[in-house]
Amino acid sequence: MNDLLAAYAAGWFPVAEGPDRALGLFRARQRALIPLDQRFHVPRSLRRQLRPGRFELKLNSAFAAVVDGCADRPSTWISLELRAIYQELHRLGWAHSIEAWDAHGLAGGQLGLAIGRCWIGESMFHSRPHASNVVLVQLQSALRQGGFELFDVQLSNPHLERFGCFELSDAEYTSCLAKAVQQSARLQIGSSAVSSGAWMPR
Repeated sequence: MNDLLAAYAAGWFPVAEGPDRALGLFRARQRALIPLDQRFHVPRSLRRQLRPGRFELKLNSAFAAVVDGCADRPSTWISLELRAIYQELHRLGWAHSIEAWDAHGLAGGQLGLAIGRCWIGESMFHSRPHASNVVLVQLQSALRQGGFELFDVQLSNPHLERFGCFELSDAEYTSCLAKAVQQSARLQIGSSAVSSGAWMPR
């Protein structure tokens, strides 16, 4: 597992692909980030969903269910092998789930890794409209307050661009990442919190 964590800390991420669902490591030429400053934008259509009582956010209360939700789609890069890896990373304190709950149960969530001051958002899902977007907004605020420097979403798309998502070249990202992972941070969602430990190259 240390080799995989070292790969994450160097800018790589695992993906299962092909008919045999083989697990490989990949990196993007242009790395997509959610801003942790004033460049972050909350779409007007989402603001009503942020009112108190719409969703309750929790941290790590349903990790396996969030992984399952992220993998439950017609075409997924999250294989059974990768699900097991995420579970082990969660057990070791590196992988986490941010969940949105409503009166009917788990409404959506995000799966990610916290390495030093970098949050790597692996995947999101929702079973109720807007739930994963509310998670994204509240998570951005929590990361900023907890001392994180990078909110990595790997690849950009038009949906993420609505929130201010921007890209860095691989060289720029690698330089920022190398500094961020060597410092600790804290993530608090509701009444729960985790410490994000620094990663030192071996």
